[in-house]
Amino acid sequence: MATLHSAPRFTQLDGLKDTLANALGGHLLEAHEEHGELLLTVKRDSIEDVLRILRDDHKYQQLMEIAGVDYPSRAERFEVVYMLLSLTTNSRIMIKCSAAEDTPVPTVTTLWPNAGWLEREVFDMYGVLFAGNPDLRRILTDYGFEGHPFRKDFPLTGYHELRYSEDEKRVVYEPVELAQDLRQFDFMSPWEGADYVLPGDEKAETPPVADPKTTEKPSDTGAGEKTDKHAADKVSAGAPAEEDGGDEAPAPEPTEDQPARAKRQGKTTDTASATEPKTKARAKRKPATKKKDAE
Repeated sequence: MATLHSAPRFTQLDGLKDTLANALGGHLLEAHEEHGELLLTVKRDSIEDVLRILRDDHKYQQLMEIAGVDYPSRAERFEVVYMLLSLTTNSRIMIKCSAAEDTPVPTVTTLWPNAGWLEREVFDMYGVLFAGNPDLRRILTDYGFEGHPFRKDFPLTGYHELRYSEDEKRVVYEPVELAQDLRQFDFMSPWEGADYVLPGDEKAETPPVADPKTTEKPSDTGAGEKTDKHAADKVSAGAPAEEDGGDEAPAPEPTEDQPARAKRQGKTTDTASATEPKTKARAKRKPATKKKDAE
């Protein structure tokens, strides 16, 4: 039996951008659709007001995630992305704002309590500050850890990691050992014209063949009437296997028909006594006994 619900099955984007753009007014910097979702870019200082409007007036009840992005080449290198879900309309939207290392983002813990943990994670991984967060501490790295691991310029060597050792049954510090070679990022796609030569690009500079070889007549390939005459000849003609074996070997005698075999007795066909011919019963011999020695 089908279950009916007032919420649509899929997010409806028709008219949603214009509706939310009018509601946000001067807080909105840009609005566009991307990957089937609506993405809104707002002013950093207005992020709390924007999310309150979306929660109270447009039924985006849940804050699903807060993520960070690092663009080192920008003046404000970080982007903070808020992902909201409306259970009423089954709609997901993303709101983002930009920030720098010394420009705090207003906290949204006043709207959703779970934002405290999410903001701590962005602070720990990227170093984004959230003004008004009551407990802005690291949440994934160790106490006293320096740096922010998700930044693109974070070095991958020269650090120690903290882990629990099953062998020693205690927490140990060890130098970081990379499972693969260190990769340096130049933030440029190879298809946009990188300065270095990628593996395999040296083949593209190989000049083409100056004088390509062509076959303009059958004699160049070995074809012709002379070749056609020998096409039906056996390749293995004259081999020892064919000479010893002869042209045709005689068929073996059938083994299934045995006319000299005695007719089977009995009605049952699935027992040994019925499938074997009857023979004269052998006389039962009494076992020989030792004679007692005469006294």
